Amino acid sequence: MEIKIYSTPTCPYCKLAKQYISSKGQNYQDIDVSQDKQALEEMVKLSGQMGVPTIVINDQVVIGFDKERINALMGI
Repeated sequence: MEIKIYSTPTCPYCKLAKQYISSKGQNYQDIDVSQDKQALEEMVKLSGQMGVPTIVINDQVVIGFDKERINALMGI
């Protein structure tokens, strides 16, 4: 399973999403869009918006910390 989390260090929902996904035994790639302009552009292209966290699970985009959708995409 491939999981990417587009986040910023100051975003509380980003921290919650990362903790939650880790608690389910899943690894993820954390992408700090506050430091990486190219990653920010990639996130906006994927999601159509600037909000974080933007989570990509197996090419499916989740905007925000949507636990139900995250669970569904992780097969929980």
